[in-house]
Amino acid sequence: GDKGQLWAAGKSFGGRMASMAVADGMDAAGLVYLGYPLHPPGKPEKLRDAHLYGLTLPMLFLQGTRDTFATPELLRDVVSRIGKSAVLECIEGGDHSFAVPGTKRGAAEIGASLAPAVAEFMRNRR
Repeated sequence: GDKGQLWAAGKSFGGRMASMAVADGMDAAGLVYLGYPLHPPGKPEKLRDAHLYGLTLPMLFLQGTRDTFATPELLRDVVSRIGKSAVLECIEGGDHSFAVPGTKRGAAEIGASLAPAVAEFMRNRR
């Protein structure tokens, strides 16, 4: 069918739920993950990635390099295995909520700082 104009997105578990809904047939133009929970903290062997490999729509993973829910090397490998439809943008020093040590930014400011990367990704994939 015709792919939808609606993008699905979510923070942490919300992103995983959005990806699972699309894997189960929900229509979406693309997916945006804000801190994808690839594995439980400290348990990189318990990957939650199997359903991602069947998805062919554009996917943006925004991830902090200090996110304990996704070891950077493992997430890079997963995004590479998904293929050219997936892009990883790393927030240097960011944790699971994109907070960076030494900066005092509230959640609204942090969220606003992520918006340009999301908007550009979506605009380039219409």
